Amino acid sequence: MGATATAAAQRHVICMKWGRKYGSEYVNRLYAMVRRHLSGDFNLVCLTDDSSGIRSEVQCLPIPPLDLPAGIPERGWNKLASFSADLYGLRGTALFLDVDVVITGSLDDFFTHPGEFLIIHDYKRPWRITGNSSVYRFELGAHPDVLAYFRGHFDEIRHKFRNEQAYLSDFLHRQGKLAYWPKAWCPSFKYDGIPRWPSNYWTAPFVPAGARIVIFHGECNPPDALAGRRNRRFRFIKPATWVAEHWRE
Repeated sequence: MGATATAAAQRHVICMKWGRKYGSEYVNRLYAMVRRHLSGDFNLVCLTDDSSGIRSEVQCLPIPPLDLPAGIPERGWNKLASFSADLYGLRGTALFLDVDVVITGSLDDFFTHPGEFLIIHDYKRPWRITGNSSVYRFELGAHPDVLAYFRGHFDEIRHKFRNEQAYLSDFLHRQGKLAYWPKAWCPSFKYDGIPRWPSNYWTAPFVPAGARIVIFHGECNPPDALAGRRNRRFRFIKPATWVAEHWRE
């Protein structure tokens, strides 16, 4: 486990890894990136169903069970477990990061930026309140009603909301607690880091100005970007060589 700050100012970085999509190297590189870009002490917690291969500085804990019906589509619902009233006794401020983000700048302000609950604003439809839950911050144990209501109304929620981030954003917006990160801090690789057509054929992807955490959502993850691969046809990209500089131990 990483060094721990005093109880009054304890900072946790929380990630989750379940299933087989991401290996332990994602968690290990995330820890290394946080260590390079966050001043002072912190504790990185990985909620996971498989801790094998994860470096010893990371505190691995089981994902609190949500008891969801078998066979339903995976829509990120597991992330809502981070809002447990008592998450293994952890206390303090938590910054949740998806394991496939790439950190390129300082994280210090993510713990001090004003707001009760902060999340990325939706990239594609910014007129909606929906946030992107690749990066969000909250006080541990401060919003247990998020999870309690989810447990009691899952059938209603899954038919109304496509995924956990839509439900989460709506729930906290109705309470007046939803706020967004400054736009430049968490850009999308897909929308903000790929040159426009046709220059994408001769210009490599880039780190957007002001970026601190680059988000890889949808069809492309860091290894794909580094290799110049996309899962959709006719959308060519050159290798994003900058990924290797940051996405490493």
